[in-house]
Amino acid sequence: MRDDVTPHDLRHFYASVLIRRGADVKLVQARMGHESATTTLDTYGHLWPDSDERTRTAIDAAFDKVLSSRTPATSEEVGGATGSGL
Repeated sequence: MRDDVTPHDLRHFYASVLIRRGADVKLVQARMGHESATTTLDTYGHLWPDSDERTRTAIDAAFDKVLSSRTPATSEEVGGATGSGL
C-alpha cells in the first residue's frame, strides 16, 4: 500500500463503492459500524444520487427496454411504399 493511503482513506473508499453500487443507507450504516443512519448520511450523504437523478435513470432504463424490444415498422405500416399514407 502507498504511504499516503491511510486506513481512514480505505474506509471512505469502501463506503463510496457501496453507495456507487446501490447500497442503501441502512446497509452502509451497518457496514461502517455507525450507531445511526444520521451519522452515515452526514458523512456520505453527498455521494448518493438525488431523487431527480434516480428517477431520470429509472425512466430512461424503462424506455430503453421498451424501445429496444420493438421491431421496426415496415413501410406499409407507416403509410405505404411512398410514405404518403395521408
